Amino acid sequence: MDDLKPAWVLRSDALAESVVALETAHGPEGASKLGLTQADSATLDLSAGWRERVAAAAAHARAVLDAAAPHETDERVREDIVILRRKVDEIVDRIAVEDAHLVPMIDVAKVAFGGIRVLLDEQNTAQRHALAVLRLRRYAGVEPGCEPLAVAAERETRERLTLTGTAGPYVVEVRTALALGPVLLAGIKDMFVRSGLDGWSEAFAAFESQCAAFAAFVERELLPRARSDHRLPCPVYADAMRRVGIDIPPADLAAQAHAAFEATVAEMQALAPRVAAELGIDSHDYRECIAALKRSQIRGDADAIEAFYRARLGEIEAIVRRERLVTLPARPARIRIASLAESAELPVAHMNPAPLVGNTGQVGEFVLPLEVPPAAGGRATERSDDFTHDAVTWTLTAHEARPGHEVQFDRMLEGGLSLARAAFAFNSVNVEGWALYAERVMLPYMPLAAQLCSLQMRLHRTARAFLDPELQSGERTPDDVQAFLEREIVFSPTFARSEVERYTFRSPGQATAYFYGYVKFVALRDETEALLGDAFEPCAFHDFILDQGLVPPATLREAVLDRFVPAAQAR
Repeated sequence: MDDLKPAWVLRSDALAESVVALETAHGPEGASKLGLTQADSATLDLSAGWRERVAAAAAHARAVLDAAAPHETDERVREDIVILRRKVDEIVDRIAVEDAHLVPMIDVAKVAFGGIRVLLDEQNTAQRHALAVLRLRRYAGVEPGCEPLAVAAERETRERLTLTGTAGPYVVEVRTALALGPVLLAGIKDMFVRSGLDGWSEAFAAFESQCAAFAAFVERELLPRARSDHRLPCPVYADAMRRVGIDIPPADLAAQAHAAFEATVAEMQALAPRVAAELGIDSHDYRECIAALKRSQIRGDADAIEAFYRARLGEIEAIVRRERLVTLPARPARIRIASLAESAELPVAHMNPAPLVGNTGQVGEFVLPLEVPPAAGGRATERSDDFTHDAVTWTLTAHEARPGHEVQFDRMLEGGLSLARAAFAFNSVNVEGWALYAERVMLPYMPLAAQLCSLQMRLHRTARAFLDPELQSGERTPDDVQAFLEREIVFSPTFARSEVERYTFRSPGQATAYFYGYVKFVALRDETEALLGDAFEPCAFHDFILDQGLVPPATLREAVLDRFVPAAQAR
């Protein structure tokens, strides 16, 4: 296949190999998810000297990139070198800042579930499926030369606990990990049973026993040292914001979001009477209208809900093609309901991207959780009513599937991108900004009730951009945020709780990227339309954006102004 790649891609990919080696040394499970199959036979390595090994791999990658940069003449390769350097710095900086400030909660069961799931995906080849057994054997330490992950995690945690000046993990994170560990282990077992593979049961039994011993250690020695304060040390939160692509101070982002929140509320309040009149709702308040819409739940079981979403996707695809909004992939999109273990790992609707490197025909899939495991200490599974009613399916499908994430990632599969752009340019500001912008593109073509719910979702993403940083600054408490989400966004207690978990320990900072990226995409479109006037074509603009891969907003804007605008003006 290499003989089909442009020369600049071949040069860039050769430089990227040193970063692939670094990514494999640092987080092989994440590398596998990107499609870097070199990492499939590896597992998270916390054995003695792991920091030194990662540092050596980073130093080698920097040396390779620094040697190439002065001699590179192709603009695209130069851009890729910047992307690759940024990835190296992100890995090194994250280790340094967390080492300086935190005792982490190493969630052994969660690491293993993610590492096994990515290999046993039903779309993968038999060769990748088989490597799941090797990966499990490595986790359990029954593969020669491998230390059990749980044993290494306990030693690493004990060593960190002896240090002064470091904060323990958030107590809710620890309790949640303890509660969900058995769910994730059951998910691993279920995946292997369904896989039809042999040779895994002995390793699984050993790993399950090791996880039980590790959980006992966590409950006995780490939980008493956990911090009750939800706030991260400031340098850790600042690093998290940088990694997702936020390049302005959190207070400035929050101020922008507050203003946008009020503007969206006004827009919703203006729309609510029209929705109420059309559907016979006895209120003109947007919150009461949404509550009424949520009472019309999709009837039937999980299969019926999945079928409903598939039908909605078909309606959206027809609109996108008719209005020429963006070029859709020829292959069908996938939608499925999440397993309970998947919901434990990630309790929100999401896109599982297909491998962006070495893809053998896999496609992305829109995954929708229904039943979610209970909060720590709970006994029964929980189910929210936020995403299983008719009106909301329009905007959620537009975001996760088409024309949102699924189109974005599928476009990269067909675009012949370099490794740097496909695997290492990822930033949440671009990814989530595009998906929220895609909702905006679709909104004029939705029924009125769906428009109100689309604005509800925009309001939610806008609120994230001030709730997340204000939690970290201490201006709000987790209980305040839970109440705000239930009252102002009209979310169920179950989903509101998952949002608070997201801001405090699942992925602090990441949720702010939706609003910031959305603002960047809207501004870029406005600027481009102003320059082109009647020559502006939405489909061409959107296709060009997607062809650039997951580059940061500044790089994307430069590409649009330097290449797209002159080409459109010349037509």
